[in-house]
Amino acid sequence: MKISFRERALSKKREKGMTFGVLYGPGLKNIPLEVGTKEFDKVHQSAGESSLVSLDSTDNSKKYLVLINDVQTDPLSGELIHIDFYQPNLEKKVEVSVPLHFEGIPPAVKELGGTLVKNFSELEIKAFPQKLPQAIKVVVDKLITFDDVITIKDLTVPEGVDILKQEDEIIALVVPIENIEEEISKPIEENVESVSKVEKKEKDKIEEEEKK
Repeated sequence: MKISFRERALSKKREKGMTFGVLYGPGLKNIPLEVGTKEFDKVHQSAGESSLVSLDSTDNSKKYLVLINDVQTDPLSGELIHIDFYQPNLEKKVEVSVPLHFEGIPPAVKELGGTLVKNFSELEIKAFPQKLPQAIKVVVDKLITFDDVITIKDLTVPEGVDILKQEDEIIALVVPIENIEEEISKPIEENVESVSKVEKKEKDKIEEEEKK
């Protein structure tokens, strides 16, 4: 998957159908840029924020393997405002949050009338950028009774991917309907931090210049 971009002057006003962004990373000078909004949306929906995508310059032949690191939208209109692209060091492992995709219907739901409880919606992982999965699949077919659980150690991830959680932490379980209120009152643990925060100060400098 790739996204085409062109570099831009900080004083340039945004054109219709384009979105401003910035490219940064270790050993890389910050590059203000703009991308086609529709093209970006299509790639973002497919790749998410934990898969490498190719950022290709239309000004020259330069290409960058990047992570979509931070996407800012207008809170009222939902309009795309700004995008952070981060070029990681491909020789160094990075930590990112990856969504969990739950598949199937537990037998304990179909046959016992229970309710599926998901304790996590995403997990923090560590891997080389080339090995980062787009998502981690959670197959819930093994939840046959109310005593069955799916833990971290039950998940299947690509070789070289480390989940930064204890193996015995519970991902999902099925509870009787009368116990559901107690279960859903527990906070879902989500880690929304991403590798973008490492370079956030550099990106903020560019945004301040844009406002001048």
